[in-house]
Amino acid sequence: MILTGPEIIRQREAGCISIEPFSCEQVNPNSYNYRLGPALRTHAGPVIDALGAHPLDETAIPAEGILLRPGCVYLGTTAERIGSTHYVPSLIGRSSLGRLGVYLQVSADLGNLGAIHHWTLEIVVCQAIRVYAGMTVGQVSFWTPSGDKCPYDGHFGEFSEAVTPYPSLLTSGC
Repeated sequence: MILTGPEIIRQREAGCISIEPFSCEQVNPNSYNYRLGPALRTHAGPVIDALGAHPLDETAIPAEGILLRPGCVYLGTTAERIGSTHYVPSLIGRSSLGRLGVYLQVSADLGNLGAIHHWTLEIVVCQAIRVYAGMTVGQVSFWTPSGDKCPYDGHFGEFSEAVTPYPSLLTSGC
């Protein structure tokens, strides 16, 4: 079952959901609007070896915004630190941006129970578009798990305070 907006507020107040910073104005009927963090990363090389190193270039998003172009995967973060030890988060992009050709969380929209951090966002655009740090770009919903709970205890928990997009961990050693 998905939590309603009022229930997201109640569960946050009860300490079962973490969203920091939090604003009641960002609560929807069954989700919470998240905002784009302060920086973007892009792959540095013209060719990416899926099992090799993934060097990245990082750019702070200036006050006047940054122009995203097609043909590139941008890694951003949520401005908010989001997660729960009781509910499973699911992050998606906003339909208003999707209608402009901005796609978020193309392949990794489901979070892990117990992971609480700034989420890395996969951003792909179909046409050139300017985005801004702090703008609303997506929604997170919270789902009730069924069965035995196995909270996440992997490496992303080590980066809970980082607001830097995290790169792919796919390597030949995994």
